[in-house]
This record gives sequence, C-alpha cells and structure tokens, in this order.
Amino acid sequence: MYSDRMIVWLGFIVGGFLLGSCMFSQLLPRIFLRVDTSAVSDDHNPGCTNVFIHCGPIMGLTCLTLDLMKGFLPVYLSLQILDSSSLWFSLVLAAPVLGHAIAPMNHYHGGKCIATTFGVLLGLFPATHIVLLLASIYIVFSTVLKINPNQLRSIAAFGLFGVFSLMILIQRYQYSVALGCILVSLIVIWRHSRGTIMEAAHSTL
Repeated sequence: MYSDRMIVWLGFIVGGFLLGSCMFSQLLPRIFLRVDTSAVSDDHNPGCTNVFIHCGPIMGLTCLTLDLMKGFLPVYLSLQILDSSSLWFSLVLAAPVLGHAIAPMNHYHGGKCIATTFGVLLGLFPATHIVLLLASIYIVFSTVLKINPNQLRSIAAFGLFGVFSLMILIQRYQYSVALGCILVSLIVIWRHSRGTIMEAAHSTL
C-alpha cells in the first residue's frame, strides 16, 4: 500500500515536471504561425508575454491558458486523491515551476515561471487562497511602489511572497503548502536572478 502511494506521488511530481517543461509559448507560435518568439524578442524568453507582443491576443491567450493549466492540473488533481498535508505535496507544487524554469524538453531554455506559478497557486483553491497574496504584491509593485525592470520586480515580489506565505500558512498548520510556496519562490527568484546576471554580463561586453 505504501509503495503504491509512493508511485502515485512520484507520478504527479515527475508528470508535473515534464508538463511544466512543455513550452507551449514556444511551440504553438512556431507550429501555427512560423514565429520563433524567443528569436524575435529582446529578452529571448519563451513565455506568453512575448507571444502577446509578436503573435497577437488570440495566440497569446491560448498560450497563457496552457501555461496556467500546466501548473493548475497536477496540483488540482493531486488534491483530489492524495493527502495535501504530506510533505510530498510541496514537491507537487514545485515540480511544474521547476520544469518550466529548466525546460529539458526545450533544450534547457526555460521561461520565467510567472504564469505557471499562478496556475499552481490557483490549483490550491479552495484549500487556500494564497494566490491572492501574490497577485496583490505584484499589483503593488507594478502601480504604487513601482519596481523596474520586470526581473527585479519579480525577485522582490516572490521574495516577499515567500516570507508572507510562510507566516500565514504555518499559522494555519498548512506546512506542506508553506514549504511548496517557499520552493516555488526560490525557483522563480533563481530564474530571474540568472537572467539579471546574464543581462548585466552582456551589457559590459
């Protein structure tokens, strides 16, 4: 029984990672519009923002929905059949985001993980509404306390989200979700920090 349950956990973790590494914002424009969004964009990011810019709203919304769903589905489905209080659940939360960040199915050219992270957090409804915390922080840093460029904004937002989500979720005894939010925050911060360092290196050449 224990081994069967472990296989299910590993299925969700590995499956979520592989699903996260499917770069729909790279694949769909290339297949249907013959546009390589990574090649034509300034930041070379295979994300849905560049799809909106270079391919229009219909393709952009399609890719955004798929990026959200690849984070949402593994989390939502695992909540239906597994124990979310298990620490293994934190890896289910982190797996799609890590897959999107590393993207082995896209020659290790990953994205910035924002949409996939929101999909993961949306998958936690109704167990927790912690996604509203991340959305609120992003709104504040985009309007009231503006932080530019976008990469620094994301680093600040996820740093704050990691701290606040830990405080909130531990008080509610949702330890596995708290750990998952920390892991997700660290992945996104690492991904954006790497991009910032690479841009700084290019600017000095």
